[in-house]
Amino acid sequence: MPDTTLPPGLGPTPTFQKLVALLDGGNARYRVIEHPAAGKSEEVARTRGTEVGQGAKAMACKLQVPNAPAIHVLAVLAADRQLDLAALAQFFGAKKASLMSPREIDAMTGCVLGAIPPFSFHPELQLVADPELFERYREVAFNAGRLDASMVLDAEDYLRLAVPKMAQIRQQGEPS
Repeated sequence: MPDTTLPPGLGPTPTFQKLVALLDGGNARYRVIEHPAAGKSEEVARTRGTEVGQGAKAMACKLQVPNAPAIHVLAVLAADRQLDLAALAQFFGAKKASLMSPREIDAMTGCVLGAIPPFSFHPELQLVADPELFERYREVAFNAGRLDASMVLDAEDYLRLAVPKMAQIRQQGEPS
């Protein structure tokens, strides 16, 4: 049960506990780094002792498909890259992609904005990742379902346990 004396997104959240169970159950190579809540990728990377690009940024998106319900997607890419919403929409055959509202993020991820890990625990939240992140780094770092902790995880273990669809979803023109 979450500690209700803490502000939302701090302390051992249900999402954090699911992550730990998944990673331990999958014999993943990872470590947890507790730190003060921070808002910028650069600041969090310094605290983690990782490069900014190692950060697995998870963007919660909603895709509009003609004559069909919206598709909810968690798009994962390197924290030093920008998401190409048009490329994401095209990959899923959608007309348009946009970011989810904080309320939708909470409903789909169980997390507050800024704490979303690159894993989906919701059956209607599809997971897609840009392969460049895993080509650049052997370990990925990410928010651990809480604002005051991160995880650094072996990239192969991430791919094996999260099983994301793979697509080039970062903006073109950015260095590889």
